[in-house]
Amino acid sequence: MHSIKLKKRVGADGILHLDIPVGIADKEVEIMVIYQPLETPTQQKTTQQKGWNPGFFEEVIGGWVGEPLERAEQGEYETREQLF
Repeated sequence: MHSIKLKKRVGADGILHLDIPVGIADKEVEIMVIYQPLETPTQQKTTQQKGWNPGFFEEVIGGWVGEPLERAEQGEYETREQLF
């Protein structure tokens, strides 16, 4: 069994064409293809693409209507022994 990793571009028709020389001829082979779309850093996902429901942030941000929240006193920071 041999493994080959390639980066290819899918055509505008949505079809990926692979031409892979394997060094054998006139034999049957079993092939498994696993693909994962690559994203460039400039491609920003929408909140829906990230799994959030539409309008979630508009409904939730600033939605607290109770008493103002206050952080309790945190006390003194303990000194810890350095391990390295």
